[in-house]
Amino acid sequence: MTPPRSLVFVHPSDEVYGADRMLLELVAAVPDGVRVEVWLPNDLAHPALPLCELLRARGIASRHLDLPIMRRAHRTPGGLALLARRAAGLVRTIRAAAPDVVYCTTSAAALAAPLARIARVPTVIAHVQEILAGSDRAVIGTALRACHRVLAISEPVRTALPPAAARRAVVVANATPDPGPYRPVRRHEGPLRFGVASRWNGWKGHATLLAAWDRLDDGVLTVLGGPPPSGEVTDVPALVARLRRPGSVEVVGELADPWTRLVDCDVVIMPSDRPEPFGLVAIEAFARGRPVVASAAGGLLEIVEDGRTGWLFPPGDVARLAEVLGALTADAVVAAGARARQRYEQRYTAERYAGQWRAAAGFAP
Repeated sequence: MTPPRSLVFVHPSDEVYGADRMLLELVAAVPDGVRVEVWLPNDLAHPALPLCELLRARGIASRHLDLPIMRRAHRTPGGLALLARRAAGLVRTIRAAAPDVVYCTTSAAALAAPLARIARVPTVIAHVQEILAGSDRAVIGTALRACHRVLAISEPVRTALPPAAARRAVVVANATPDPGPYRPVRRHEGPLRFGVASRWNGWKGHATLLAAWDRLDDGVLTVLGGPPPSGEVTDVPALVARLRRPGSVEVVGELADPWTRLVDCDVVIMPSDRPEPFGLVAIEAFARGRPVVASAAGGLLEIVEDGRTGWLFPPGDVARLAEVLGALTADAVVAAGARARQRYEQRYTAERYAGQWRAAAGFAP
């Protein structure tokens, strides 16, 4: 493709969770000389954790627009009419901006792809960060046909795409910057310290984790995150209050940088009941030399090596998770943490990501 002069990222939220943090890596990977702007929606902004402020601090322009982002709330006649109005508005906005590339950063933003083609954008790219199923798979698969290139964050994400999209999609595993200076897990007095950080969606496994935790007689747990703006929610504080040892769990809530607290933990837990498309927190833990206890499904199977860089358990299996957590020793955690850091350096650095992403997106010479 001809080297572009301007690129617009269409992103579905103004927050700082997994896909939002990966947008920062995408922006950092764009070659010098390309003018970048990020378009964010008006209807999903987090007052305390806004992505736009991080973009501004990096000198990246952003705009809040009435974007046609696919959300469950739009699956009504009124919601579809709203999407249609926003779609027409986005075509006009794209024509006025005249970018060389429109880049849909997640499948929720995929409606921008056919709209960009209508607006005669030379190159349209979609980055799929979800394991698609059901009606989502059909609708988003149709939108992906408008893309010149499709990227997926893991093999499970790629294989879940409709066949036509899966055949031409390229997997580029996520990455995270080196947090430096490296502070490995060290032996210390007292029980092992565990941490978990994610939204309190129903499928993220908080109920599974806390049920397993209630079977343990040792350890301390730090819980970060908060309820999602919509959908099924797990009432984490209420579950903690009913534990035998509620004092062993600290519910911190949402932080702009969860690693200001997680770095004090020895082990990070990702207890998702459904397959994670990738598992960004896992590689962030590896970068800090922290091993991960994770459910054995989805993208986490590509990241965590059972018994080496962490430990796996069947999704939703309370008894097995309790067994894994209860069997961990300080020596095993320290050794696994060192191997996790090595795994990060081999596979998940920002430098590796930038090169692979540029090639997959067509920016490499």
